[in-house]
Amino acid sequence: MSDFLGAGWSTYITLVTLVGIVWCIWLLFSQLKVKVKLKPDGEVADTGHVWDGDLRELNNPLPRWWMWMFLISCIFSLVYLVLYPGLGSYPGVLGYSTDSALMQSMTTANDELKPVYAKYVKMDIGQIAADPKAREMGQRLFLNSCAQCHGSDAGGAKGFPNLTDGDWLYGGSPENIKTTIVNGRAGVMPPFPQLDSKQIVDVANYVRSLSGLPADDLKTARGAEVFKANCVACHGSDSKGNIALGAPNLADKTWLYGSTEAAIIETVTKGRMAMMPAQDKVLSPEKIQLLTAYVWGLSNNKQAGATR
Repeated sequence: MSDFLGAGWSTYITLVTLVGIVWCIWLLFSQLKVKVKLKPDGEVADTGHVWDGDLRELNNPLPRWWMWMFLISCIFSLVYLVLYPGLGSYPGVLGYSTDSALMQSMTTANDELKPVYAKYVKMDIGQIAADPKAREMGQRLFLNSCAQCHGSDAGGAKGFPNLTDGDWLYGGSPENIKTTIVNGRAGVMPPFPQLDSKQIVDVANYVRSLSGLPADDLKTARGAEVFKANCVACHGSDSKGNIALGAPNLADKTWLYGSTEAAIIETVTKGRMAMMPAQDKVLSPEKIQLLTAYVWGLSNNKQAGATR
């Protein structure tokens, strides 16, 4: 709750929380003043609700132990909210946050594991990728940090690149892979509202023809002109992309969002946005070195590929 950006929301949460606790305390003490009605014989009178003939709802006073437990819980809540975050953007007297606790835990774990990774820091990426033990360690890092998007087999999915095929948006050298892992990537394919539906269909057919997929010849010819006027700035005059921009090669048979005419039309019409999160705050330099070698080895190390 300490992450609220607007003062209004912070104030709202604070008021709702405090009013709720105060109301609970008021309700408790207000009920202590209510006297229980008794029958002439001294028994507690019921509320008038009866089930199954003889099951009566009574109006007994609250047990003292329950009352004190309820009151202690309310007091505990107030003390907790003074010490820890919970009242909007108020950080608490102790200054605790889950983010700082997580970062501290990760820093401690990285420091403890540093000797395990130390020998790989100065090794060449190719040597690390060829080391069976290093590959096992890299695979575990991959499964923990990368498999959620790229799959446990690194085969990718729609919108998430396949890391085993040797086709790279930002380059497949060890240096480029490490840069991607450390800094992350933000890929943007802008929409083209200036194109009408006929032009978009034409350019979709042209793009399909680049990789040998079936396409209408007449639409392809018209689409080539549309492509030259709108797409070569990123994908190049040869349609083979640009790793500096992350623009994909359109002349191969690798497709990130699908190769159907409908999928390409959707891409041109609506654009695409992709995000590879930076890992420099999550993984230590030693772990990034191992992970880089593992990812590089997926498409470059035949021995590593045979053992996957």
